[in-house]
Amino acid sequence: MALVLYASKTNKNAYKARVAAEYVGVQIEMAPNFQMHVSNKTPEFLKMNPLGKVPVLETPDGPVFESNAIARYVARLKGDNILYGSSPIDYAHIEQWIDFSSMEIDANISRWLYPRMGYVPYPPLPPLEEAAISGLKRALGALNTHLATNTYLVGHSVTLADIVTTINLYLGFKEILIKSFTSEFPHVERYFWTMVNQPNFRKILGEVKQAEAVPTPPSAKKPSQPKESKPKAKDEPKKEAKKETKKETEKLDEEEEEAPKPKPKNPLDLLPPSKMILDEWKRLYSNTKTNFREVAIKEIPKFVLDECYDMELYEWTKVDISDENQKERVSQMIEDAEPFEGEPLLDAKCFK
Repeated sequence: MALVLYASKTNKNAYKARVAAEYVGVQIEMAPNFQMHVSNKTPEFLKMNPLGKVPVLETPDGPVFESNAIARYVARLKGDNILYGSSPIDYAHIEQWIDFSSMEIDANISRWLYPRMGYVPYPPLPPLEEAAISGLKRALGALNTHLATNTYLVGHSVTLADIVTTINLYLGFKEILIKSFTSEFPHVERYFWTMVNQPNFRKILGEVKQAEAVPTPPSAKKPSQPKESKPKAKDEPKKEAKKETKKETEKLDEEEEEAPKPKPKNPLDLLPPSKMILDEWKRLYSNTKTNFREVAIKEIPKFVLDECYDMELYEWTKVDISDENQKERVSQMIEDAEPFEGEPLLDAKCFK
């Protein structure tokens, strides 16, 4: 049974396995008459991948989905494993760069590009696009540093890490990574153009051209011009004038209704600035070893009178705790009872 790959011929993720197959000498057939959003919704396809996503590789031993897994499978079909290095550390480094390019490069390109192409709603929250661009620059900076002293990602020849990373860069270079953006990463540029012009890449990708402009998001496109209407009868200018007057009146009414109402002034703002030193009052509170309520109510210390309060701004009354009416009044103050003595409470605080 031949290997059959289910995806469109231009599917970026399918390119990984197809380029790998060229390097190892494995033949992969594309599923005939495959139509996205139709073929991948059939019961037969959903048996291979319940999520209905592409690509899926049909093998003699059963289907494989997820593009990196398919590429790994294809790369290991030949015993010499030319795409997986010659040592365990080479293998580890290859896997390292595959994960890096998928999570740091491909993911951030997608987050930046797909909303602008209308694949997902635009605009996203502005921080999301900014975060994608920032994350992509950080990843390309790390890749650029590595490639400053290395022709390939691992060793001295093409590995699966180079195939996956190049394909992950491919959509970005083709659709959104314009020259002014990639020029900050000259070693990444050299690496990408070297790879896509290798015969095995070129056979699958064809000629690659770099994007000349960042795609304009759907919401920013210019609206279509309204069709010109034919001139109407002579009496219509009067009607139009009446309509305009009516519209202007309605607009003024709306503006009047939408005008924010002035906020009521806080009566406390009319008081003169206080000279109270709040820190001193806090210090008194902290240093009072006995019941602070007794200190504050029964005996107002000279320290308080002299240092803490602007006495002229307040009316002070010493509570007679033997008077039931006064006790009731104080209880209402403590409980923030409203209305208080027939008046609504603006604010109330109780210091214990």
